[in-house]
Amino acid sequence: MTIPLLYTYRRCPYAMRARMALLQAGVLYQALEVSLRDKPAAMLALSPKGTVPVLVLPSGQVLDQSLDIMQWAFAQTADAHTWWARAQTVDNQALMAVCDGRFKHHLDRYKYPQRYADAQDRAHHQSQALALLLEPLNQALQSTSLLGGTTPCAADIGIFPFVRQCAAVDPAWFEALPLPHLQAWLAGWLGHPLFALAMKKMDAVQPG
Repeated sequence: MTIPLLYTYRRCPYAMRARMALLQAGVLYQALEVSLRDKPAAMLALSPKGTVPVLVLPSGQVLDQSLDIMQWAFAQTADAHTWWARAQTVDNQALMAVCDGRFKHHLDRYKYPQRYADAQDRAHHQSQALALLLEPLNQALQSTSLLGGTTPCAADIGIFPFVRQCAAVDPAWFEALPLPHLQAWLAGWLGHPLFALAMKKMDAVQPG
């Protein structure tokens, strides 16, 4: 293998941000779209946790955490590395931690209540999502249109897929929120060429 191999799933927000990072960094890679109902045995052998993304480097090293994949991608070129470096502010790190932690907990139960025995009514999870991440993001975006300042950073593309997923559950609710900076930020990323490229459809295939 001469280029990295990425096991991915188009609609998974973790895989989404990994693909966006690889594309932005200009890393050439082979993408294999995984059927979550029939996960490739080769992927499971590499990463028994059975979730995407999984990136196999030419050296054989396996990265199966999306943030590790992002960090690796942005370290490949000097210019792209600034995307990662500008995401390491205290504020951006706090937002990323909340996104991947408590916000994701409530997002899962808001979007898929049937999957979780501890899921509560939709309004509860909406209010938690709002307080934990959506309102803080809106505040962070008041003075600048991007989390990276005047240009994007890894925090933007790291958080965007999860806000996108949250907004899509009940678009009318999200659009009615008094969060104009967040809504403009989301709209900008939804229309961004990088997102369009990362979301290009692929057939589910097996290695080889």
